[in-house]
Amino acid sequence: MHKKEKTERLKSNIKYLIKSRGETQLSLCNSSGLTRTTIYNILEGRVVNVQQSTIRKISDFFGVSYQEIEVIDFEEREIIEASVSPEGNMNPAAVPIIREGLLFQSLDKRVGELAATYPLTYYFGTACNLIGVLLENEISGVNEPGDLLIVNKGMLYGDGEKLVYDKKTKKLLIVSADYFDPDAVCIVGEIIEERFNG
Repeated sequence: MHKKEKTERLKSNIKYLIKSRGETQLSLCNSSGLTRTTIYNILEGRVVNVQQSTIRKISDFFGVSYQEIEVIDFEEREIIEASVSPEGNMNPAAVPIIREGLLFQSLDKRVGELAATYPLTYYFGTACNLIGVLLENEISGVNEPGDLLIVNKGMLYGDGEKLVYDKKTKKLLIVSADYFDPDAVCIVGEIIEERFNG
């Protein structure tokens, strides 16, 4: 494959992944540490030779293969997989389990890095950027210490409940609102599954 073709494939995959994973160019920049200009230039086709480190940051953010993002059409593949594979054939996603006390310092790390450091659990379903938060304190009568929340890290837009860290009380909260005051809370992500202890 020529460089130009690879860049085109990378561009179409980024656009598809942003849309299908409910992300935005901004969330991609914020979480991957790339500048908006870099992402904009790739998506506008202004660069032919994208740096390997940039490609790795993008693929890590989406939880997809670094080797495949320039050569495989993810949209086509996911449509095929969705139509031919019954749920039983899905590979479970490895989810790093982070204790509540270590969560805040782990938020800026990539999921791949967390998965290599922390114990794992598995999530069956289509997913990327998942972390497990092991509660050490009760959350407003809903969750108890020992409960595990599977959270789509950094996911801001969605109908589900969000796990947020209240900077003032230093406690985790579960909220369903769409607007957050960034000075008061830090958003961990959207809760996609709760596993109760016991």
